[in-house]
Amino acid sequence: MILFPAIDLKGGQCVRLYKGAMDQATVFNDSPGDQAAQFVAAGTEWLHVVDLDGAFSGKPENRGAVEAILKACPVPVQLGGGIRDIATIEGWLAAGINRVILGTVAVKNPALVREAAKKFPGRVCVGIDAKDGYVAVEGWAETSSMKAEDLGNAFADAGVAAIIYTDIERDGTLTGANVEATVALARAVPIPVIASGGIGSLDDLLAIKAANEPRVVGAICGRALYDGRVDLPMALKALKD
Repeated sequence: MILFPAIDLKGGQCVRLYKGAMDQATVFNDSPGDQAAQFVAAGTEWLHVVDLDGAFSGKPENRGAVEAILKACPVPVQLGGGIRDIATIEGWLAAGINRVILGTVAVKNPALVREAAKKFPGRVCVGIDAKDGYVAVEGWAETSSMKAEDLGNAFADAGVAAIIYTDIERDGTLTGANVEATVALARAVPIPVIASGGIGSLDDLLAIKAANEPRVVGAICGRALYDGRVDLPMALKALKD
């Protein structure tokens, strides 16, 4: 199982939100490039980056910060937030991003996801951010009428590389991932799933692994890494063993 350290960008800084609320942001590092280098030095093999401002505005807002991460980071990076057209996808992939994550546009323009997944095989992921089982969009500011499993299955044959599944009610709370919902999604949709939201300890990560669902291929961890609740080298080793 792959562990993805998270770098969430707001105003050019590395922050963590509480349940997706932009007015509840804690700044952990003023230098995204430095933060990426720290994670790489600790042994990470992937990074998960989100342009939070872009998720709300619908276009990239932290380009300089993302470029600093790419410059400091020799490992693959997946990026979400404000990616809503082919030109933006092409631009980020050309800049060095390995995989783009499409969230809001997956609900509002599913044809674009299919087009992108066909044009860039293995490089397009779908972000499913759910509240009470229903998909949220526009930086989590709106909740749609679509269930998470229905959205995932809409792309079952599209060639999507992975689904990043986030339980919004758990995100930033350190109360543990919603393992049950994550596993249920993985069993309902024939696409690899990456768990996100709520991880607060090594035990939380091991609980995801212990579920023993082959299609749950990774987990994203943010705040717990920043405040020391999860030791990154130890967690990386535990998930590999």
